[in-house]
Amino acid sequence: MIFELKAKDAQTKARAGVITTDHGSIETPIFMPVGTVASVKGVHQRELKNDINPDIILGNTYHLYLRPQTHILEKAGGLHKFMNWDRNILTDSGGYQVYSLSANRKIKEEGVKFKSHIDGSTHVFTPENVMEIQRTIGADIIMAFDECTPYPCDYKYAKRSMHMTHRWLDRCIGHLDKLPFKYGYEQTFFPIVQGSTYKDLRQESAEYIANAGAQGNAIGGLSVGEPAEEMYAMTEVVCDILPSEKPRYLMGVGTPINILENIALGVDMFDCVMPTRNARNGMLFTAHGSINIKNLKWADDFSPVDEMGITFVDTEYSKAYLRHLFTVNELLGKQIATIHNLGFYMWLVREARKHIIAGDFRTWKEKMVKQMDKRL
Repeated sequence: MIFELKAKDAQTKARAGVITTDHGSIETPIFMPVGTVASVKGVHQRELKNDINPDIILGNTYHLYLRPQTHILEKAGGLHKFMNWDRNILTDSGGYQVYSLSANRKIKEEGVKFKSHIDGSTHVFTPENVMEIQRTIGADIIMAFDECTPYPCDYKYAKRSMHMTHRWLDRCIGHLDKLPFKYGYEQTFFPIVQGSTYKDLRQESAEYIANAGAQGNAIGGLSVGEPAEEMYAMTEVVCDILPSEKPRYLMGVGTPINILENIALGVDMFDCVMPTRNARNGMLFTAHGSINIKNLKWADDFSPVDEMGITFVDTEYSKAYLRHLFTVNELLGKQIATIHNLGFYMWLVREARKHIIAGDFRTWKEKMVKQMDKRL
């Protein structure tokens, strides 16, 4: 992987860059649609590629390990071939999913024992076998196995967990060195900064992760219920320590406003289920605020879904029609809303990139944050 910085904003810490892997270029800042189980929910790969047009999507190690299972993915020639996606893929390590299974898992130094949410069967994730699983899945960027702490989190627990995440990182790196690439292209490894919302822990973790010398770095354990101001404060602390010549990935974030504020702090990569999950519940994000399409006020509004026309669904369908589809629980409604939201997120990060390069990012960001902070 190669990362080149193309521009820096003079008034914020925002950057525009290009990540190049064996599956092509990724222009940053970038949003990665979440394709949990080898599918961005409700979206054909053709629509994903031609209409939403991301340079990279995300897959989920925990879910892919359980279904379809790694032996199937290996037989297919890796996740790219299995799902017919020829651009970049990043896989998370499963740490967050294991965290969310709080009632069904035990965390020890060796790793995590957990019960499948599907059938209750028992499994173990260790730093070593998670590296093996991600090698077999075959993503272009793979993540270290970490523990994601909850919010709020006791200081002692956060500190103990962070040190274990660092020890797990060393084990990930040591084991990865012994594992050859499987499908004829390289994989890039990102470690993850933890430390909850404690400034001293975040500083310590960021220094440890920076010293690991990986090609890119991630920030985990945020967007787990803490106030946005705490998220921004921790992101700023970490971005000031992580090396500027390497991409920075803030995991699981967030709203359109969260994304713009974190770009301003120096983050390059984002992922979140929000655009797709909220779409399925009838919430649309736009440049002028959010819309609950289920509301009665849209019942006779025959204007386009979004006049900006970022994707084909925005102008092919009206708000009234989309509301009708949700009212009758027609699957097409969820698909239209999903394509719209993902298209909007991609537009937002690409527009941010244009303004970073043009030198007026801060003014544009402040205008956009005000506009988007409304319910229409």
